Amino acid sequence: MLKEGVKRLAAQRTQNRGVATQKGLSPEQRDELLRTLKARFEKNPNRHKGVEWAKVQAKLAANPDALWSLNEMERSGGEPDVVGQDKETGEYIFYDCSGESPKERRSLCYDREALAARKEHKPKDNAIDMAAAMGIEMLTEAQYRELQTLGNFDTKTSSWVKTPPEIRKLGGAIFCDRRYDHVFTYHNGAESYYAARAFRGSLKV
Repeated sequence: MLKEGVKRLAAQRTQNRGVATQKGLSPEQRDELLRTLKARFEKNPNRHKGVEWAKVQAKLAANPDALWSLNEMERSGGEPDVVGQDKETGEYIFYDCSGESPKERRSLCYDREALAARKEHKPKDNAIDMAAAMGIEMLTEAQYRELQTLGNFDTKTSSWVKTPPEIRKLGGAIFCDRRYDHVFTYHNGAESYYAARAFRGSLKV
């Protein structure tokens, strides 16, 4: 009974923030997503040198959960694209590659603890829980800096990145952006949120 109650609560939270509760795409949605991903892949060859789209698509076709997560990344403005391949597992790595931080993931505090700590003017949700609901991982600072070697991202916005535990336990969280042609890392209280800050995610397929 307890497990069922937790599942219902999780489903309700997910629905409230506008993320589909059933991890499945219709054939039409799947085909549209694959067309979008292929077009982006072919437009940005510098992000995935040596990677063949046909092999990526074959992996995606065999992984409906990953397609659902990629659709959530796309739907929320992340513009996911392949940025490499895991040498050990052979999995393809997708990052959010939108020019600015994803529009539908902004105005979020860092995590659930931070959300609960706010007594008033609470944001709609938190970045850690939203990433989990989408089935993706928030970028680390190292991954964010890796992304920035592939282009210029967040020149007007900023993105939460995964915060080391030793910083988080003291109440802080870190975020990054690009200004003056350099990538910067900053800190805020984890409960803070801003209209120009979202988070970027990664997914392995």
